[in-house]
Amino acid sequence: MVAHNPLFSGRFTLKKFQATVLNDIWPEVLFFTALEVKDLGFNSVLLPVLGTALSLVISFRTSSAYERYQDGRKMWTNIAAASRSLGRTIWIHVPLNREDKGLQRKQTTLESIIEKKSFINLLQAFPVAVKHFLRGEQGVYYEDLYPLVSFLPRYANGINDPTDRLPLWHSDDNEQEPIRSHVDNPSHDQEKCHRHERGEPTLVEGEPDSLSSSRIGKKCENSFYPEALPDNTIYDFIPLLRLFRWAIRAILRRAAPRESRCRKARHVCVDSNVPLEIILFLDNYTAFLARSDLIQPPIVAALGNHLATLEDTLSKLESTCNTPLPFAYQAHLRMSLWMFLLFLPFQVVTPIGWVTIPGTAFASFLLLGFLEIGQEIENPFDYELNDLDLDCFCEDIQRQLHEITAHTNPDPSEFIFSPSNQPLVPADERNAAQIVASGENYQTPEADADPGMNSVRRTLVRSWKAVNTYTRDGNRHSREKALSNLSG
Repeated sequence: MVAHNPLFSGRFTLKKFQATVLNDIWPEVLFFTALEVKDLGFNSVLLPVLGTALSLVISFRTSSAYERYQDGRKMWTNIAAASRSLGRTIWIHVPLNREDKGLQRKQTTLESIIEKKSFINLLQAFPVAVKHFLRGEQGVYYEDLYPLVSFLPRYANGINDPTDRLPLWHSDDNEQEPIRSHVDNPSHDQEKCHRHERGEPTLVEGEPDSLSSSRIGKKCENSFYPEALPDNTIYDFIPLLRLFRWAIRAILRRAAPRESRCRKARHVCVDSNVPLEIILFLDNYTAFLARSDLIQPPIVAALGNHLATLEDTLSKLESTCNTPLPFAYQAHLRMSLWMFLLFLPFQVVTPIGWVTIPGTAFASFLLLGFLEIGQEIENPFDYELNDLDLDCFCEDIQRQLHEITAHTNPDPSEFIFSPSNQPLVPADERNAAQIVASGENYQTPEADADPGMNSVRRTLVRSWKAVNTYTRDGNRHSREKALSNLSG
């Protein structure tokens, strides 16, 4: 099967064009191509040496960025696997029948189902919280997160006192600045990344205790935050203008009073780590089940291992997100590449003449393209078209957890002995009900063995021989032939 190639499938739309690096590097390619070509007497002996060294460094830069991209995908695979295992263990192994015993009070079956489903919903909230956490979107007031965690306790003492508000629901009352991502994405202007006031607010109804008396009337407390999808700006289409923006900001920052320059440095972030808070509630539920003797020690250990996997994965994702390549390395590499491309035409104009112009354009496209690819996929958790589709990952986990809770946990005896089950094929094609009806004196279809266990063993060996024959001869349609040879 040929792998799907998104570049050549479907129409080449503007969105697909923006997923490439052409819209990021075309100003630089045009600049180096439009240089006035003159023979300055440069010796071209440095060209192969510097070109080889620079190519190796760019290759290392792209490889390290792709490794981070792959690590991010593997970590999300771990989250999906641990979430499925944790949800499966809770749904199947936590009993429905509860009696007054220790810390456990008597519960109806419906109450037990609601309890388990609520914590599986909390497990569903974990990848969503991780998604927002990696994108620097603090708090829980998001349309895909708040409904899953709204039932959690809000105050330490059970009293609606803002001073006792738990970390999960805590936010800075004095914060007036837009919430910014902790990870700088050079492909976007992060000034418009995430604001409390952005978008149409969706009011949270029926939650009177969710409002702080000091924040009544503020949108950021009584509405959901929209996700931080950045708007395209002119800097996305002409990246060279970022240099002038940086220079203007540097001048203005130098002219501003010291107090205004130091305000952000003194600001204390008070938003909580929402994924960690969710893990704490899940761990607390595991401890409750263990103290109440509702699950056996091996199940407790399994739940603890799955939670440890989620916590370890969260730490690795946070490390990948918050540890970009050093700025000095990136800046030096880009300046070196610009200098190489700047002097490239003067070194090759004598031997190749007018071909210098398309050659310089191609070299600029090739080298700048790889450099921009490494820059774009270094942090794969944002909203870029080439980033990981975190929304899709969260939706996959959501579907799988709902599929787990749709399982009715039936008694195996209800379906094993049904007429649809043929447990001894291919040697014996009778269904389970017919086999059980024969009682303890089971007889092979050929009646060539003593009734009872001898016939059962002979049937199992005959099935093995038949399967071994028609799966090895390269013809999957020779099942009947294999069975006839065995019976003969």
